[in-house]
Amino acid sequence: MSVTDSTSGLSLKDILANSSVKTTTTTDGLASATGSATGNKALGKDAFLQLLVTQLKNQNPLEPQDNGAFVAQLAQFSSLEGITSLNDTVSGLASNYNSSQALQASSLVGRSVIAPGDKAVVDTSKSLSGTVVVPSSVAAATLKITDADGKTVRTIDLGAQKAGNASFIWDGKNDAGETVAAGTYTFGATSTIDGQSVALITNLPATVNSVTISQTGGELMLNLAGLGTVALSKVQTIGM
Repeated sequence: MSVTDSTSGLSLKDILANSSVKTTTTTDGLASATGSATGNKALGKDAFLQLLVTQLKNQNPLEPQDNGAFVAQLAQFSSLEGITSLNDTVSGLASNYNSSQALQASSLVGRSVIAPGDKAVVDTSKSLSGTVVVPSSVAAATLKITDADGKTVRTIDLGAQKAGNASFIWDGKNDAGETVAAGTYTFGATSTIDGQSVALITNLPATVNSVTISQTGGELMLNLAGLGTVALSKVQTIGM
């Protein structure tokens, strides 16, 4: 009786193909792991690691995971973990910044500041100090102070000035030497530069009534009594 070798000429791949045992494909395994690990959420480092392990468990034994690809995935996992840690650190810094900003804001309420503007609420029983921004050296500069009706009450000759901030003091009196009523006054400085009359920026004192803190990380805004708002970065001086 002769025995015939029915397996001759068949490769291991053919035997596995004809076997009744079916192996789960890597794609199906990854899809299942993705669904269980992530759901509707963004892919995090834990889900990424679970997917990597699932891929290794369900890899084709005839075509195992390439070493280079495996190392690349590990590198991606390391990068993902680093980015996650960086996000946590940045979130912590943002929280600390907001707390610091709130503390800074509370300390400014009621304080006197000097900021760019052309109006000031003046108590004429006291002297008012301010500055005029001179962009370049000038032979003469003039400051006119007008009341709420637009009437000029005082003209101050600043004389020749170098580039920079030119200081001035108003004693609350008009050109006739009389003390004017307290209220809101407009300050307008001019000079002649290259043969043309140019308006100059004035920095005037104001009192901080309240502070607006941005919820999106924007700049701190100071609400000045009777004068509107100004960004903290614009403030030249903070007084008592």
